[in-house]
Amino acid sequence: MSFALRIGQKSDIGYYRENNEDRVRVDQLQQDGHCQLLACLVADGMGGQLAGEKASEMATEIIWQELQEGYRDVQNVERAKQLIRQATLRANEEIMELGQFQREYSNMGTTIVLAVWLPLLRDDCLFISWLGDSRAYLVRDRGIEALTVDHSIAQALVEAGVISAEEARVHRFRNRLWKYLGTKEVADGPDVKVVYLRPGDRFLLCTDGLTGVVEDEKLAEFVSGHPDPQQAAEGLVKLALDCDSKDNVSCVLIYVEEAPAPVADIPGK
Repeated sequence: MSFALRIGQKSDIGYYRENNEDRVRVDQLQQDGHCQLLACLVADGMGGQLAGEKASEMATEIIWQELQEGYRDVQNVERAKQLIRQATLRANEEIMELGQFQREYSNMGTTIVLAVWLPLLRDDCLFISWLGDSRAYLVRDRGIEALTVDHSIAQALVEAGVISAEEARVHRFRNRLWKYLGTKEVADGPDVKVVYLRPGDRFLLCTDGLTGVVEDEKLAEFVSGHPDPQQAAEGLVKLALDCDSKDNVSCVLIYVEEAPAPVADIPGK
């Protein structure tokens, strides 16, 4: 079985911030009308003045460039995971280096969550990777599954049994990250999950400007009820702003359908 992926994307500065430190990037490489590589990336930058914007921009650009340069050499699932880790590590190195040598970018960083599709290897799976608290979800049969685990201090307290998941949602350290692009804690690179596709699957990648104000069950209900991914992406951002999100809000939606050949449908491309 081959699949077609329909994509929706939206990023908004919101009502409270002076600039948008989020970045959304969706790109593909095609040959004879068939998708060879697709990457959907969502980043949420951190740092003074324009440093957060710079970090998130660098992350999305560098990771996409590294994926383009290396995807043809991918022969199996493990090599695909390695390529994604290498691309992320390269972005981390460049972000840290710029921060060390230019004062205006010191201590900058960014979260990252990405979905990579490699139809040449096998078109029946997505590779999901992340650092920080930007998230990926799978909406399947109207239920929702979190594919990522926040790299926040509050989540670490949950895993240690100190607080509950409900307490973590309002904990004062819920937005305090210990692992993200721009730190040595990235170590050997991020985890990479393999998710095998089914027709009807819907994937959501998003920043905490959305998840901080909209609960998972509401996300599942909204995504399940909107058949067009671009309208759904725009609607989710509006929903977050209507819920008084005080952050930038960004998301990418990936809708999976059965198709005669691998295709990625990206609005405006």
